[in-house]
Amino acid sequence: MEYALVQGEIKSGYGVASGKRKDERYPEGTLKQQFKYFLDRGLDLSIYFMGTINLDISPNTYEIKTPKHFFKNIDWSDYIPPENFYFFDVSLYHINKTYQGLIYMPDPETKEDHVQKPNILELILPKINGLEYGHMVDIAIKKAQLNIVPIRPTENQF
Repeated sequence: MEYALVQGEIKSGYGVASGKRKDERYPEGTLKQQFKYFLDRGLDLSIYFMGTINLDISPNTYEIKTPKHFFKNIDWSDYIPPENFYFFDVSLYHINKTYQGLIYMPDPETKEDHVQKPNILELILPKINGLEYGHMVDIAIKKAQLNIVPIRPTENQF
């Protein structure tokens, strides 16, 4: 199995996956609300912290290849239309420890709210003490699942 090693910076996100941002639509967070729908389809997220780590992989982006899990048309909220979800294996390396988890990706084609930039990956992992915004971490991704590609500068960027 081939892996892509990528370095990224921990960034703050919308805070809705964990419920940190007090969105009255999702008082316990979107992940907790989605949990049962994923479990019904064979994905148990109970070993992970119910929130995401937002990793900025600039100057890279990604291309979806073959996800570990793909769930179509999940009608988990009364406030937005059904969404598709991708999950990919990920290993995160931080302070000489390795943490196994998943990249959580609501399908950009079906997501209407809290859309991520194409250089942000949302990671679901066990609780990691000491991990803070601005920290640089390394991740490993199975190349067969997700392809990491450099963002090509456009002439308007200069």
